[in-house]
Amino acid sequence: MENIIKKASVLVEAVPYIHQFRRKVFVIKYGGSVLHDDVIRRRILEDIVFLSYVGIRIILIHGGGPHISNRLREIGVEPEFHNGIRVTDEKTLKVVIEELDQINAQIVNEIRELKGDVTSLSGDENLVHVEKKQADRDLGFVGTITSIEKKLLARHLRKGHITVVSPLGISIEQQPHNVNADEVASAIASSMRAEKFVLLTNVPGVLRDPKDPNSLYSTLTVAQVEKLKKEGIIAGGMIPKVDSCVEAVNGGIPKAHIIDARMDRALLLEIFTDTGVGTQILPK
Repeated sequence: MENIIKKASVLVEAVPYIHQFRRKVFVIKYGGSVLHDDVIRRRILEDIVFLSYVGIRIILIHGGGPHISNRLREIGVEPEFHNGIRVTDEKTLKVVIEELDQINAQIVNEIRELKGDVTSLSGDENLVHVEKKQADRDLGFVGTITSIEKKLLARHLRKGHITVVSPLGISIEQQPHNVNADEVASAIASSMRAEKFVLLTNVPGVLRDPKDPNSLYSTLTVAQVEKLKKEGIIAGGMIPKVDSCVEAVNGGIPKAHIIDARMDRALLLEIFTDTGVGTQILPK
């Protein structure tokens, strides 16, 4: 009986948040190794379907980096990166498109199995407009985002569909380009004036000590993020994560969140409880 009462209490605690966020847009980026864990992915998609059921409009951008690298090695191509960006020649681009299409289809099918209403979109379907990314070496078919086709996304959201987006872009010459998934998610969040921008990852959030999960920063401002980067506390793979959050917040998003997808019901706990479980990043 005590457990039943606790469950009821959690539902009551969630009511003000459900009221606050109904019909608001949440942009969620989900990728990395946690994307390919069947158990974790199922739990995350269950949470996303629940968010949709209570009236929150969800755009889910997925990555696929590890899958793409594995597939390239299978065909005898060693993945190449420059400053963290995948060098994308014609053969690599073909694999990127194929793998992202496969991942997108898998996510969409699993959402349908959970009775969610869902739409599949790829960024190169005149959704994410790009130009060739400039760098100190030729990166191949890698794009920098110039604009997002908001009307296309809004049309699907108005239908109540969870919209699952592959991180690709299209140039003015109608050439598909590979685009960093964090950049796509951040640009879509800003363009759609989302209420929240959420990064699902495999760490608890921003930590004072990467070896101590209890050293979590529950809330950071943009200024504090920059200070922690200068001090070397935010380093390595956490830098692009916080940078995409900062870009989203600077683009007008009220809050960005970094959440550990491995935690059971992490997404619901972050959104619908008073304490949250990850790191939220605020403008000030």
